[in-house]
Amino acid sequence: MIYDYRLAPLSQEDRALCDFAAKLTLHPGAMEKLDFDRLVERQFTEEQITIAIQVIGYFNYINRVAEGLGVDPEPWMKPAPSEWRKKKSHERNIP
Repeated sequence: MIYDYRLAPLSQEDRALCDFAAKLTLHPGAMEKLDFDRLVERQFTEEQITIAIQVIGYFNYINRVAEGLGVDPEPWMKPAPSEWRKKKSHERNIP
């Protein structure tokens, strides 16, 4: 199982979209025209980019609502958040 999209065998287009989504999620105030232009260079249309931004924003919103309310994931969702966090912390050498 891949926990880091940067290690996955993605197309250049998918990698560019994931980079965009990660930056918008983690550093929204740092977004600039260059980020948009990188997607255009990969043949994304303005409509596709707009839809991507809406989907990224929605998932960021709903995840924060769920976290804020302490909503537990459904049992069928794998891996469990605790397992995922443990795996990520070992990859980054974080206790």
